[in-house]
Amino acid sequence: MRRMAAFLILFLLSATPAAAAGLEQYADQLPKYTYTMKDAFAVKGRQGIAVDDKYYYVSGSKAIYKYDKKGNLVASNENPFEGYAIPSNHIGDIDVFNGELFISAEWFMDGVGKDIQIAIHDADTLKFKRTFKFEPSSGQEEVSGICVDRDKRTVWMSSWVGENSGRYLYEYSLDSGKYLRKVHLQPVPQWIQGVYYYDGALYVTADDGEADYDEPDNLYRVNITDKTYATVTREMAFTDVKRHGEIEGLAVDAATGELLVHFNRGARIILGMPKGFYDGYDKEISEVYRFAMKPRAASK
Repeated sequence: MRRMAAFLILFLLSATPAAAAGLEQYADQLPKYTYTMKDAFAVKGRQGIAVDDKYYYVSGSKAIYKYDKKGNLVASNENPFEGYAIPSNHIGDIDVFNGELFISAEWFMDGVGKDIQIAIHDADTLKFKRTFKFEPSSGQEEVSGICVDRDKRTVWMSSWVGENSGRYLYEYSLDSGKYLRKVHLQPVPQWIQGVYYYDGALYVTADDGEADYDEPDNLYRVNITDKTYATVTREMAFTDVKRHGEIEGLAVDAATGELLVHFNRGARIILGMPKGFYDGYDKEISEVYRFAMKPRAASK
């Protein structure tokens, strides 16, 4: 028996280099970072979060707010659709790049979106500046989030609505505004709420936990290439947040290396709309959580 055990150990050791080499092809299916929750701060908006070197920007469904890095509100625009050529009533997740806010806007009601717009606002004043032309032939039926790929100079949009629309991320040229392509997610996260580009990949938040059962929502990494599809890896489950409600947008603070994730809690959400409250709540609470990010290889 001892000889057999020794033989098996030697066999496994000798096979390890080959096995390790074979596993390299699956490296993109492992989480890239570890995430340690640091703190959270309350905000007025219930949709998205963006960050630059000095400020946080938070979107409500019908408003845009600006906070300093201490969490103090310094500016707001509660009439953000002024100047829009097409009526909107909903803003999703947002991003900020080169002094401009990228706004994912639409008309949304009871789980159905229409009249998608890619709106650009001034990050200083929060006022509307211009729009990108949306491409209906893309098949995108709703917009839940938007982000800028700083390396390729493109803009990505996500869709919360399922079926075909929610199976893809949609890419536009930052410079020309031209629609470029859509990328099929494999596997498809359920109910994507936000999208953000960081360090060569796209990250999406998904409202895929059932709040009634305290199931956590999740963060996924999308390994983008020039192919028409992209593999999706679950980065983390948000098990540390207060009473699971509804996850929203995300961003990464390049200055601090923190992942910022927007959460709402307290309200019951039916078809994307608040409909009453959970026991113990008489209002919805919106918060931005900060997580320290560390590359997994250096996480020991």
